[in-house]
Amino acid sequence: MFYETNKPHGLPHNPFKAVVAPRPIGWVSSVSKDGARNLAPYSFFNAVCDTPPMVVFSSSGYKDSVRNIEETGEFVCNQATLDLVDAMNLSSAMVDSNMDEFKLTGLTAASSSLIKAPRVSEAKTALECKLVNVQRLVDLDGNETNSWLILGQVVGVHIDENVIENGLLNVAKMKPLARLGYMDYTVVDAVFQMDRPVLPKEA
Repeated sequence: MFYETNKPHGLPHNPFKAVVAPRPIGWVSSVSKDGARNLAPYSFFNAVCDTPPMVVFSSSGYKDSVRNIEETGEFVCNQATLDLVDAMNLSSAMVDSNMDEFKLTGLTAASSSLIKAPRVSEAKTALECKLVNVQRLVDLDGNETNSWLILGQVVGVHIDENVIENGLLNVAKMKPLARLGYMDYTVVDAVFQMDRPVLPKEA
């Protein structure tokens, strides 16, 4: 099938998110300028470069995370893993701005090393980030959307030593979660390796 995105696709649900899948989950913790903690998962999230290391996530709506990050210039991307799936899901609930999702989920807020925003102590990895840019997205016609892009530079990395084996992160042992389309999720529990091919030089 083919459909134009500005016209009806004829399916029961929009397939776009199922096409762009799986997507890592950016489990973002932040703190407001007044010290209120926030923790929320974002499924439009990824790393965008490694020198310097940068990550990006987008928010549908100007939510507490976006406001906090604009106010303070800091946030943490915590790894959502299979053992934390229920807490991650609970932290996605629409609650009042004064609700502390760390208390709601029973997770432990640990101090970060370089920034004020807390990290999830139970997370296998956590990326301490400083804000590079917040941008409101516009469409092809220049119309503002209600989606916001947050770009951050990673300034510190926390790794649970239990998932380091022979100097490498054992991703299958970490079991990171990923978002699919609709209400579907998956988990990475198997990996394989491939070497980049070296093509013979032309004679």
